Amino acid sequence: MTNTIDIEEPNASPMIIGEERNGDDGQPAEIATEETAQEAERDETTSQDTAEKGNVTPPTVAIVPPEQKDEPATPIHAPKESDENELMNKAVKSEEEAHRLYCEYGHKMGFSVRKGKQYYYVGTKNICTKDYYCSKEGVRDGDKLTDADYKDPHTRTNCKAMVRFRVDEEGSWRVVHMVKEHNHPLVKPEERHLLRSARSHTAGRQRLIDLMTSPLFQAINYGSSPSYSVQQPTQQEVKQIVKSVFIEGSESQSLVNVFKTKGNEDGMFFWDVQLDQGGRMCNFFWRDGRSRIDYDSFGDVVVFDTSLRLNKYNMICAPFIGVNHHWQNIMFGCALLLDDKVESFAWLFRSFLESMGGCAPKSIFTDQNLNLAKAIEEVLPNTRHRIYQRYIHKNLMPRLGSLNLNDSKAFHKMFNKCLHGCDSGTELEETWSTMLKEFKLQDHKWLNNLYKMRAKWCTALNKDAYDGGIEWDQRTEAMNNVLDGITDKAGPLEKCVLSVDKLMEDWREKEYEEDLHNAQKPIVCAIRHSDMLNHAAKEFTYKIYKLFELEFLDGCGATFFKETPLGGTLYRFECTNQGRGSKSYTVMLETSEPVQVSCDCKKFETMGILCSHSLKAMSVKNVREIPQRYILKRWSKSARKRNYSLMQYDESEGGSETAHVSKVMRYAYDLVLKSQGHPELRELVWSALEGGEQALDKFGEITNLQAHSLAIR
Repeated sequence: MTNTIDIEEPNASPMIIGEERNGDDGQPAEIATEETAQEAERDETTSQDTAEKGNVTPPTVAIVPPEQKDEPATPIHAPKESDENELMNKAVKSEEEAHRLYCEYGHKMGFSVRKGKQYYYVGTKNICTKDYYCSKEGVRDGDKLTDADYKDPHTRTNCKAMVRFRVDEEGSWRVVHMVKEHNHPLVKPEERHLLRSARSHTAGRQRLIDLMTSPLFQAINYGSSPSYSVQQPTQQEVKQIVKSVFIEGSESQSLVNVFKTKGNEDGMFFWDVQLDQGGRMCNFFWRDGRSRIDYDSFGDVVVFDTSLRLNKYNMICAPFIGVNHHWQNIMFGCALLLDDKVESFAWLFRSFLESMGGCAPKSIFTDQNLNLAKAIEEVLPNTRHRIYQRYIHKNLMPRLGSLNLNDSKAFHKMFNKCLHGCDSGTELEETWSTMLKEFKLQDHKWLNNLYKMRAKWCTALNKDAYDGGIEWDQRTEAMNNVLDGITDKAGPLEKCVLSVDKLMEDWREKEYEEDLHNAQKPIVCAIRHSDMLNHAAKEFTYKIYKLFELEFLDGCGATFFKETPLGGTLYRFECTNQGRGSKSYTVMLETSEPVQVSCDCKKFETMGILCSHSLKAMSVKNVREIPQRYILKRWSKSARKRNYSLMQYDESEGGSETAHVSKVMRYAYDLVLKSQGHPELRELVWSALEGGEQALDKFGEITNLQAHSLAIR
């Protein structure tokens, strides 16, 4: 039975001439007849006396026991008594405030809200009662509900949860009828920021309204002291200001003070702030000098994660994450965003580019946010935008609901093949079609929409784009819950920033430990006397070497091949890995110097490591070492060495004076970082700088003498 709460109103039964019903977007969806309105009116516990507006008396609360109701629904969730009392006992002054009140209640409980029916006093356009529903109210025409639909937030399930407000003679809106239980699971607390109604109405909105009309708000936002006399804003002005949540001025200033302090301590620290239309700080980005140096070495691939929410403002904590030469996480910078609008993301990407000298990554991985996609297309047009498969898997499980597929190995095998097991668009199309047909998913909306975006997630369609192995299973595990190390998720903004920085320092400490491990412990090769493996052990870090070694062993010990000479020193190989089906890959090998090899599996092009097929062909033709062009510096032990040279600066940045200054500053900064904590190294740095200064002075003196000599002549 469904629990409801009604309000007794002895003298409140006005004549109703019609009602409007609104959809999710708040626009009128239909006009009900007088008969329908009267039926709805009988749902309330009211007398049948006809009255005009003005005859309505303040309501009193009467709880109707469940057994008095005829609705047979089975409750799944019930609200907390404190939240319920707050909703039932509060009076508001407008339709907007009533809507906001129920949205805030819905946000606390975990459901989204739709506007519903409204009734008018006879002969007027004054609202008498107004209904608001759970967004899953009703059933769309022709829909046959399944268990999965109840877990899908986008499918209506005929949920009966609702609330009805009545407007009294004073214009106060109060709840007179409420159905509490829902027939579907509610959203988890960590995902409630994604609720549609929560995007425009948050739990802190009313507090902000009160704040804006206070002397403290006026002092903060108008630049005056608390005693300064400022004209009180009108209610209309207040409503206009709070169309979006804003951050308290004092908290924004505290965060700016943190950035200023860091800037004084770190000469290459970068921070930026975006202001809203009211001149208030709303979005923040920062990165330190070490992140800039890291980006020079490993900024080819970036993962932009927007899954974490922080602070009482429910701000998006969005780090830019990369992968270093040990295959560990590194951070290039972080942002705090008040919303996920296109404009906010576009501002952030521009700020990120500015902080990195205008150098865009080759690939960027994000979730399925459409606003993100639009901003990337606008600001990073030459960067390959990819949807991270980890996010797809995360969204897949709830979308399948109880279709008995979450435990289906056959389904997941086919789905994973579509993600990263196909070698061509044709194979993807055939596999996807077979999967939908076999599991009767042809009409599954989410899967159909996902397929439309296949160019952004299917590896078969991205073989020409470098991704650094981000989608490999080992890397996916390393990316899971990367921000769990942030302990203070609900504190002030400045503490959130310090927590992010602490996490970044922990990652750097792990890199330092891995550097020591590589320097102190020589790599032991699986085949001790293999020239190819010994060369790899000399060049690559331990983690990357192990990946290379696995490919080498697969190629030499578990790969069939067919060799075809093509004339001279050019050969074609057809290679098939044992125990992995009959899939064959074509390798082209040029054995004359410089040795060149290519495979249509495209592993080197995407990951930067030679595949087992290429290594097999090279082994057959007695190529004993890795050709230099196939040793990516970003995977080598020297990834952080000699990144700044005059030749590199001239070739990559056109030789402009600004580029020269930036490159030299980063070079010097990198040397300073490497000398930290080591007195002997600090002395070497100073000695090098002093020697450079003396050389510059000497050159200047010679130049001046030459100029003076020419002038005399």
